Amino acid sequence: MPGPLQSLKVLDFSTLLPGPYATMMLADMGADVLRVEAPGRLDLTRVMPPHDDGVSTAHTYLNRGKRSLGLNLKDAASVETVKQLVGEYDVVVEQFRPGVMDRLGIGYEALKAVNPRLIYCAITGYGQTGPYKDRAGHDINYLALAGVSSHCGRQDSGPPPMGIQIADVAGGSHHAVMGILAAVIHRQQTGEGQFVDISMTDAAFALNAMAGAACLAGGVEQTPESALLNGGSFYDYYQTADGRWLSVGSLEPQFLARLCEVIGKPELQSFGLSQNPDHQQALKSALKEAIAEKALAEWQAVFAGQDACVEPVLTVSEAAEHPQLKARDMVIEVPKGDGRTQRQIGHPIKFEKTGCESRYTGKVLGADNSLLLGE
Repeated sequence: MPGPLQSLKVLDFSTLLPGPYATMMLADMGADVLRVEAPGRLDLTRVMPPHDDGVSTAHTYLNRGKRSLGLNLKDAASVETVKQLVGEYDVVVEQFRPGVMDRLGIGYEALKAVNPRLIYCAITGYGQTGPYKDRAGHDINYLALAGVSSHCGRQDSGPPPMGIQIADVAGGSHHAVMGILAAVIHRQQTGEGQFVDISMTDAAFALNAMAGAACLAGGVEQTPESALLNGGSFYDYYQTADGRWLSVGSLEPQFLARLCEVIGKPELQSFGLSQNPDHQQALKSALKEAIAEKALAEWQAVFAGQDACVEPVLTVSEAAEHPQLKARDMVIEVPKGDGRTQRQIGHPIKFEKTGCESRYTGKVLGADNSLLLGE
């Protein structure tokens, strides 16, 4: 089945993670994505390990389903090529610091003059305005400035460096996709294109959700291990006898009752429902002691038939083999273009009427130059 975005054409000038992840999502949903890169400006995701057949797995995943055009954007002829292309495209995505595309002659105003219906999405660390708009940053910095890191982690060890890029992906990539598609709907209704300004710090700040609501409207500043969901209650991780971990999220009374029965402490159910920190710590201590008595596999067998919101902490390779993720097609085989395939993460949105297709892995830089420039 054709994807729901099969009529959308996207010019992608982004690099690294946020922009390429966003345009990969669009490509999976059927958009025609053309990635434009300068041959002399190396995208680190093309070379970072590990490699598969000499090509970075990060690159082949983030740029799957996209064509590749290599252009020196400082060259006048390349600028004219971009302007010719943009007349036929719906969306431009870029990830330079504010003003860079303008200096190259292919900023929003220049391209809007060619195509007034153009939707132009700029993803930056801090946005197009404000005192930090030209400041460098990475995921860890955006999370820090957005207040997210202040209420994560442990009191005695501070905020953790996360294994995933929250501000980049949950912030920049996902909000960029939402902004672009909202602008597409607006254009369908009005015929107008527009500029979409995505700040990864803004998006990370918005992820504070409940902690932000408690602070801004309720006057309560959340700190590590102080709230229901950040370690201040029994809702937490517990180490097993073999050094693995179990996640315990048994917040509702029926799940909590089942949990306490399984660990042989039914009398502690009232402690889990209590707002008293001492009661919560008593239940945490009981859970820590009980869970440390069995290995992870034993606990998995115990909780397999229990509706208690208790699940093992899996590695990525273990998660890929989990029957739930396999049933949801979250691990797929993507064609390399030579008759072979590469295992990759599948698309997380499932449509009833339209499909999502990962057509091929990311291409070498400029793979489509001859065809595109010939056209």
